[in-house]
Amino acid sequence: MGRYVVERLVFHTAGGEAVRGVLTRPSSDAPAPAILYLHAHGARYDIGAGELLDGRPALQAPLGPVLASMGFVTLAIDMPCFGERATISESAASKALLWNGRSLAGQMIGEQAAMIDWLAARPDVDATRIGAFGISMGATFGYWLAAVDERIACVAHLCCYADFAALIETGAHDLHGIYLTIPGLLNIASGGETAGLIAPRPQLICIGDLDPLTPPAAVDRALAETRAAYAAANASDRLVLHREPETGHRESPAMRDAVLAFLLAHLKGS
Repeated sequence: MGRYVVERLVFHTAGGEAVRGVLTRPSSDAPAPAILYLHAHGARYDIGAGELLDGRPALQAPLGPVLASMGFVTLAIDMPCFGERATISESAASKALLWNGRSLAGQMIGEQAAMIDWLAARPDVDATRIGAFGISMGATFGYWLAAVDERIACVAHLCCYADFAALIETGAHDLHGIYLTIPGLLNIASGGETAGLIAPRPQLICIGDLDPLTPPAAVDRALAETRAAYAAANASDRLVLHREPETGHRESPAMRDAVLAFLLAHLKGS
């Protein structure tokens, strides 16, 4: 397709469920940096991995073609309940897993981790240069996965970074989907501490202060913890904050510029 290639893929879970994947890449087969693209929620269960090529209202132009033209291999998969997997509701899937002592968030993150395995094994991917990107739900799982998987060299996330306890205090927690229900989460982690586990690897946080899902008070509390972690790792310069006082739950043109510059700097050295 022009200057880039689109691969339409099908993976299978351990239970045999088919999972759609969409990959964009340069036309060259030489090893290139890769990006795991984690799609958003937005109550648009029909979109899923299609976001990479078709975009969504909260985003600027679709990122798949843009990233491929810049020399990145980029992969997105349908998360459970989204895209071609929207055959079961988020509520039903969450309840079934919770009743079995598991969580939908855990399943989602586990599947994304498997995609890092798959990307790293591709001959056209430089496994030392794999990054992650996501907005909204994809942002949460992007930085959560980067916190526990050091193969992710850098992560850029938009519109879903905040302190969990502060979300409850402000009532904003109820704006997030049931997929994020993890029993006992507040006893073991906070948003800021989790993001801090990524240090000293580079991290870009993009936030709009008018975003109802991440009230400024919840963002500020998380930032204090994440900044402390980066300072302790002597890596304060690798934590980048892009914050816009008049932006809501969406990607602005300036955020897009910040994301592309960040990925180029840390995955291509340019």
